Amino acid sequence: MGRVEGKKALITGAAGGLGAAMAWMLAREGAKVAVTDIDGPRAQALAAAINGEHPGAAFAFAHDVADEAQWVSVIEAAVGALGGLSILVNNAGVGGPLSFVEGDTVENWQRQYDINLKSVMLGCKHAMPHLRDAAPASIINISSIAGLAAAPGMGAYNATKAAVWMYTKTIALEAAKQDWNVRCNSVHPVFIKTPILDPFIAMAGGDEAKAHERLSRGIPLKRIGEPDDVAYCVLYLASDESKFVTGTEFRIDGGMTAQ
Repeated sequence: MGRVEGKKALITGAAGGLGAAMAWMLAREGAKVAVTDIDGPRAQALAAAINGEHPGAAFAFAHDVADEAQWVSVIEAAVGALGGLSILVNNAGVGGPLSFVEGDTVENWQRQYDINLKSVMLGCKHAMPHLRDAAPASIINISSIAGLAAAPGMGAYNATKAAVWMYTKTIALEAAKQDWNVRCNSVHPVFIKTPILDPFIAMAGGDEAKAHERLSRGIPLKRIGEPDDVAYCVLYLASDESKFVTGTEFRIDGGMTAQ
């Protein structure tokens, strides 16, 4: 217990799924957390639930991560509520397979660029002054195995998640060059039991077990992941245990990319 005692974290896309698991994990280990999401009421409900177990640990903010003005205001509010900022988790993201010829559109690419990639840049840009002030600090960018290995029909998702991977390295090197003591790493999950799998379940006729079995066929451990599998990695990177780790990628994929 207490692995991130005294740390102050902002997590985007945190109303559910991976973001919620990260928020619970960090709060249980002693951090204060600002959970942000475009769905403000769900973010508020999560913060209330966390505060029920850890009074005063969580704050919630409605947040469109593609909007720069909202980044400025949300960071200002989060820093005020938390008393500083030492951890940024850029978790918000969208996806969805589309046929390259029949279904892909400029609008789809723009939406995924705005939420998956531009938001990461905006978060790093506007959080960095506060992270420097609170050093040692950590930026954790949630990419995907799809940023390391391509798949048919996922052009926009593959491209934006790959860009997050490389942008993470750039930020890590820039921060190191400037002696800011702000580390930056990326996390790359494969299929995890969150609502992002709902389209695959629908494709399996609503049969969750069948969908999970299909998705796990290419994974050596022969199962899909749990949200806490990712949250534990985030906890390590958020803590001072990882003080000599920056500019690298963590694959939470059951061995999939080792093949």
